[in-house]
Amino acid sequence: MLPTGLLVQTACIWEATARKPGNVHRYDDFTDLTYPDFLLSAAAIAGVLDAAPGRPLGQTILEAIRATRSIVSTNTNLGIVLLLAPLAAVPRHQTIRDGLPAVLAGTTIDDARAVYEAIRLATPGGLGEVTEQDMRSEPTANLLAVMGLAQDRDRIAQQYANDFFDIREIAAPGIAMALDRWAGLEVAIVATFLAELADQPDSLIVRKRGPVVATEVSRRAEAVFRAGWPDSDLGWQEFHLFDTWLRSPSVRLNPGTTADLIAASLFLLLREGTISLPSLHSWSAGWNHD
Repeated sequence: MLPTGLLVQTACIWEATARKPGNVHRYDDFTDLTYPDFLLSAAAIAGVLDAAPGRPLGQTILEAIRATRSIVSTNTNLGIVLLLAPLAAVPRHQTIRDGLPAVLAGTTIDDARAVYEAIRLATPGGLGEVTEQDMRSEPTANLLAVMGLAQDRDRIAQQYANDFFDIREIAAPGIAMALDRWAGLEVAIVATFLAELADQPDSLIVRKRGPVVATEVSRRAEAVFRAGWPDSDLGWQEFHLFDTWLRSPSVRLNPGTTADLIAASLFLLLREGTISLPSLHSWSAGWNHD
């Protein structure tokens, strides 16, 4: 059995490496955020999450963000850590489906307090202010309850409220089905990213730019599939047009929450053996339009 931390690191590296529209990857950086930043972040959290079972969830999250910020100067992985920490906390003799509810139900006010500190340390964009359990104040409820209050405006919080349903039942199976169809890991990752984005607006974009812009992003992601991506030249044209539009100086939209869901889904597939290591799948199969 491979260590949990190694699976965490692998999932984060695969998610960051895949050429997802609007995201940092190995061929495209942002001015303030680079592909090596994501690789360093993946290495930073591996050991912390490897020790997650039996530890307070909030402590694991805070230590992972501290480890990240000790080597990276910007927020690379807050959403990823918030999703991966509960999954990594499930004892390895249990399935995620069986063990995750107890991890979430066992959270405390101290866990919420530690997560608030982690969020302030990571300094994510677009948080805004809320009337109940604002991150700038002291929590008065456990972490699960706090996340429940945020579920309507944040897809990561929503996972805490629904036992990670989107990851367990939609995104992770989506990657597995895409692998069966196209064989290449990168295409499968990007296809699922696009499908998730087409199905639900990215909540990071909603917070930063509003629902109208986020809905337009989802519409354009769906248009890539309607054009036949990745099996047609027209589909690839739409793919590159979408990526160029997201990255254009006048737009600059990063579907970061959707990417976080993909990282967690890859970890789940690795942990439960749906994807094995060494990988039996080609990384680049089906990616023939650069």
